[in-house]
Amino acid sequence: MSSPADTSEPGSAKAVIVISSHVARGSVGNRAAVFALETLGYPVWAVPTVILPWHPGHGLATRIVPAPDQFSALMKDLERAPWLGEVAGVLSGYLGDEGQVGAVASLVAAVRARNPKALYVCDPVMGDLGGLYVKQGLAERIRDELITIADIATPNRYELAWMVGRELSEMRTTLEAASEVGPPTMLVTSAPAMMKGFTGNLLLSGSEAWLAEHRIIENPPNGLGDLTGAVFLARLMDGQNFSKALQTTTAAVFEILARTARRGGDELQLETDAQSLAHPMAMVQIRRLSVPDKGRRA
Repeated sequence: MSSPADTSEPGSAKAVIVISSHVARGSVGNRAAVFALETLGYPVWAVPTVILPWHPGHGLATRIVPAPDQFSALMKDLERAPWLGEVAGVLSGYLGDEGQVGAVASLVAAVRARNPKALYVCDPVMGDLGGLYVKQGLAERIRDELITIADIATPNRYELAWMVGRELSEMRTTLEAASEVGPPTMLVTSAPAMMKGFTGNLLLSGSEAWLAEHRIIENPPNGLGDLTGAVFLARLMDGQNFSKALQTTTAAVFEILARTARRGGDELQLETDAQSLAHPMAMVQIRRLSVPDKGRRA
């Protein structure tokens, strides 16, 4: 029996493959990214790297990781899919074990072979303020095998600090570190801000850099990084330039965060605030930064 033909028209690709964790309850990992992308009009192929009842931060949670051979077989199926021409972007987030890294890299290569304009966004979900929360071997492979092939990486400041091996407490050192790591474009979340009581999203692309700031909300729910990567990818696929995409992404994520916090929610309430994804009303301060000579990319 013959395979169905790929009916996607040239230039019509708009699907996104999202590879991340799946929780039964909550808005983290695939639950956050898939909702955001589909709300913004992008079909999603969702691949779970681990299945959990909820984010482990809420308490003891059973962890189901697909067997490495089964995960790799599923990813190979996607590589051979007759609809691969639909795919215009890949977003990877939390990975369940080291064996998944090679399968992700192979799928990215297959997507690019079919659609050279496809974007790969790597969210290196590996740690936070308290350090790594994945095994070091997995973190090293994400750094060495996925960050290096990404078009865009979206680490938080602490993940970036781990990758370069030093603390990043100020803007200059954060810019220099973002330039060292390697992808053409780096979006660093939880970056140092210029204003007291604020936090920032720092975007570095080539010799240009921008900082979007918003006020700090204490004890935020999980999933902000997952949401940021998905919305930023959607904005770029919409045709927004880097500075506009940074501003509108930061506004949307902050608005959802602030509204969730006002309601006392322990998870991002995406279903309630879906309109904030497309039409955020929050005011976000954005400034263009001077990139230090040491931090300039060739």
